[in-house]
Amino acid sequence: MNSFKDRKAIDVHVHAEVSCTQPHDDYRPEFDEAFVRYFKSDHRPTIQETIDYYRTIDLAFIMFTVDSEFEVGKKRIPNIEIAEAALKNEDVMIAFGSIDPHKGKMGAREVKDLIVNYGVKGFKFHPTVQGFRPSDPIAFAVYDAIAEYKLPMLFHSGHSGFGSGVKGGGGLRLEYSNPMHLDDVAIRYPESPIILAHPSWPWQDEALSVAMHKPNVYIDLSGWSPKYFPKQLIQYANTLLKDRILFGTDFPLITPERWMKDYEEAGFKPEVKELIFKTNAIKMLKI
Repeated sequence: MNSFKDRKAIDVHVHAEVSCTQPHDDYRPEFDEAFVRYFKSDHRPTIQETIDYYRTIDLAFIMFTVDSEFEVGKKRIPNIEIAEAALKNEDVMIAFGSIDPHKGKMGAREVKDLIVNYGVKGFKFHPTVQGFRPSDPIAFAVYDAIAEYKLPMLFHSGHSGFGSGVKGGGGLRLEYSNPMHLDDVAIRYPESPIILAHPSWPWQDEALSVAMHKPNVYIDLSGWSPKYFPKQLIQYANTLLKDRILFGTDFPLITPERWMKDYEEAGFKPEVKELIFKTNAIKMLKI
């Protein structure tokens, strides 16, 4: 049986969409309805279905939810549920946690519990959906707890499909996901990998600048088909940032099969493929 690092590739951006321990929270159905319209999909696999799928195609993956209880008011999928699934399937899955930065010291306590007792290897943030600027000191208690273990922090960047089409965008602010806000975070936590998730439209140049300037900053390529990537992102992935670009899909919104097929036609050099698909993630995760 393959180990995690022996899989063909490592998908660093996979979402947990369905909890097996609690019912779906229908508190804000307008978000769910708009989400389906925007992404033209209502596919919601369980955690176990995702595990089985990735094992079948011989890929490893990192999974997380998004804790937006403060800003959106919807009950999150439990971090522990994802972490326990990863512990039972270490050959294919790593768990990242997600903790709303507004939870402050209580959130910091949860960070340490997830790391020490459940083997969580990093944390996901979505500034637009969680309602905070990444450079805001409100998040420092949670960041500090993660940085104590030098673990990765993965941030959504750029436009958000969540809230698109909802009246007033559901009150969610796109500006919070400008990657330039991560410049301050990368300075404060130079020993923790900072991952800018997605091509950061409409701020792609800002993302490239931050990654060029701060050696602990990575970019994951999730959320878009590679055939739609901005040309400057492919240029830097082929050259100056080739050691800090990560394969990610945003599954279940994009499947690895589709992403990998489109990658082959997007203009990436052959010599960067192994780096992007696996080597950079292994370095980032310190496996």
